[in-house]
Amino acid sequence: MPAQSGKAARPRRQTIDAGFLLDTRSLGRKPGSLRTVHRAYAVPDKIGLDMVGIPAGAEIEMDLTMQSVSEGVLVMGTVTAPIAGECGRCLESFPDEIELQLTELFAYPDSATEQTTEEDEIHRLVDDMIDLEPVIHDAVGLELPLQPLCEPDCAGLCPECGVRMAIAGSDHGHEILDPRWAGLANFAVTDGTAVDSSSPGTGADGTVPTPSAETDSEEK
Repeated sequence: MPAQSGKAARPRRQTIDAGFLLDTRSLGRKPGSLRTVHRAYAVPDKIGLDMVGIPAGAEIEMDLTMQSVSEGVLVMGTVTAPIAGECGRCLESFPDEIELQLTELFAYPDSATEQTTEEDEIHRLVDDMIDLEPVIHDAVGLELPLQPLCEPDCAGLCPECGVRMAIAGSDHGHEILDPRWAGLANFAVTDGTAVDSSSPGTGADGTVPTPSAETDSEEK
């Protein structure tokens, strides 16, 4: 039998170069080496804020360049994706698009940058892999507005009836009676004289009825 080697063959590591993961092994560590990445990826979960974000199932387009530098791999390029939001004024749903510009360094595990920075200060390569997911999550969160608007000049909702002002028209309005003057609504004006129509002895039109002859004779 042939003699067995004293060192077992190391199985080749399998990686997934897809989604937000970028495999840098084909790039190498020689400074100046370049590799371009053009990828479309349907995100499984929503990315963004409560009222606006990239919806689950939406396709993100990544047009990136990886460049090997002395301290790691520099990732540069653009990320575009559709977004869906709810207007913070009129609550109407609206579509839009977001475009991000990325310039991010991923440090080598044995580099001076990796040794002299905190874990949350700079991203690292792990097993020669770059994970763009946290980078894109952070970039999207910073780019999206806290109060999204369907239109920059959205007029919102009518404070009285709740109808969208965009469809209500410019002449939409409500007559609001000042509560301090509400009591005057019970008065009617007759011949220039205000008469309380709710007082006893007044007619339906606010006038005082004329006593009949029969009533006069009974009183006498």
